[in-house]
Amino acid sequence: MPIYEFRCTGCQGKISFLLRSITDSLSPECPHCRGRQLTRIISSFAYHKSEQTRLEEAGPPQPLGGPDYYKDPRNIGQWAEHRLQELGMDIRSEEYQNTFSEVREMIDAAREGEMPEPIKDL
Repeated sequence: MPIYEFRCTGCQGKISFLLRSITDSLSPECPHCRGRQLTRIISSFAYHKSEQTRLEEAGPPQPLGGPDYYKDPRNIGQWAEHRLQELGMDIRSEEYQNTFSEVREMIDAAREGEMPEPIKDL
């Protein structure tokens, strides 16, 4: 199902048209000004990086970036995971899957910007 995008030469609005079948005909009209003078534009696209690529591009966490550094939970999660890797523990490996499951959840939450709840005493 192709999506075609146009720019209206009258009102400069951007319009997208979805064709459900390749055999459907397209006679675009601007929904804002009803103009029919449209110019086809190149559609944007999304590119999603893997978590591994994102981590590699970010590099190691910066040393204390100021008094508010650890108020951002993303920094806490990044630092914790980096420190465990320095100690030779890949908490995402099969070897540590059960051992670090709760820690992994907390780090993932912190990396998403959520302040995780502390682990309860056993």
